[in-house]
Amino acid sequence: MDHGERILRGTSSFRLLPFLGPAFIAAVAYIDPGNFATNIAGGSQYGYTLVWVIVVSNLMAMLIQTLSAKLGIATGRNLAEVCRDRFSRPVTLGLWVQAEVIAIATDLAEFLGAAIGMHLLFGIGLFPAAVLTAIAAFLILGLQRFGFRPLEATIGVIVLAIGACYIVELFKAQPDLAAVGKHAVVPGFEGTGSVVLAVGILGATVMPHVIWLHSALTQDRIRPQNDQQARRLMRLTKIDVTVAMAIAGLINIAMLVMAASTFFKGGLHHVQSLEVAHKTLVPLLGTASSQLFALALLFSGLSSSAIGTLAGQVVMQGFIRRRIPIVVRRLVTMAPAFIVIGLGVDPSRTLVLGQGVLSFGIPFALVPLVRFTSNRELVRWLVHARTTTVAAVVVAAMIIALNAFLLFQTLS
Repeated sequence: MDHGERILRGTSSFRLLPFLGPAFIAAVAYIDPGNFATNIAGGSQYGYTLVWVIVVSNLMAMLIQTLSAKLGIATGRNLAEVCRDRFSRPVTLGLWVQAEVIAIATDLAEFLGAAIGMHLLFGIGLFPAAVLTAIAAFLILGLQRFGFRPLEATIGVIVLAIGACYIVELFKAQPDLAAVGKHAVVPGFEGTGSVVLAVGILGATVMPHVIWLHSALTQDRIRPQNDQQARRLMRLTKIDVTVAMAIAGLINIAMLVMAASTFFKGGLHHVQSLEVAHKTLVPLLGTASSQLFALALLFSGLSSSAIGTLAGQVVMQGFIRRRIPIVVRRLVTMAPAFIVIGLGVDPSRTLVLGQGVLSFGIPFALVPLVRFTSNRELVRWLVHARTTTVAAVVVAAMIIALNAFLLFQTLS
């Protein structure tokens, strides 16, 4: 019997550490390069006004990721496997195809973000930066050979490193903390443009690939044997989700606040691309601050790209019971990024288009998740209260509607 099982049986003192990890891997998706772009745009154009949007987004993320983790714990299967068992073969194949497209789009955006970070940090060309990024990404994925713990620990350290970069950034930017606190709890807009940007931030809240992935990270990790063990494990899992998502939310708020305290305050209201943000930070906060920005972007892209590759493995295994070597998958999902760079396409624009593709995949993951976790026969001891079901349906409907609007905006 391992340490986690002894805790569930009540024969060991309470220790949270063995249960932390899966949510930190999922949280990486909430601080990916796409979030950098939207948060910087929000802060530079509207100051602290949209801080509350990130707070609301984070609360939604906590609910959805908790449901995904619950499905893995309650059934011992991930979301893709449950879909395969419950839906017809044509539906299953359709879900698999769209999930693979989403995985590739995810990796494209996040790999590009990491390459941009490498390019900005070391001043090298974008193509050699992409090559170095590929090597680093392979090294991160190689940690899987030693079990899930080294990978989870590495991702956790990267998340904390991104947070540390922004703590320093905030210290240099000297934001108005009273104003930040006010706008964190008081909703507000400043014209139509701020509404559209708020929809973009909210609509891009939940990434479809981590909905598929989180259920796989918790399945068979520890198998509860009865009602008491299941509920205790779920309580510990909720702590994992809350802590990880809270850290991701604070990092997102720090991004927006930094942009508001520097760009908006300095009258620079149209800083939207990552390259321009990096360049503009030099005269405002100094070279060290711009380098920290590039370092955080690099960490974000590397970790989120690796997680996107893992999500692709999960959906393939879950839907069609097939696996391909992780190196092959990594090479396939990297290829579009190298093509984009080779053709000289604007990488920041590609990031925006990637977010639009991700928006398309939201309903195909979110609707089955809410349906399955509300099924008492399926999740047994962990079926949630009717109020939670209602909240999940409302949140799912809102996210789907916002993503549909975001997709329309992106295409037009």
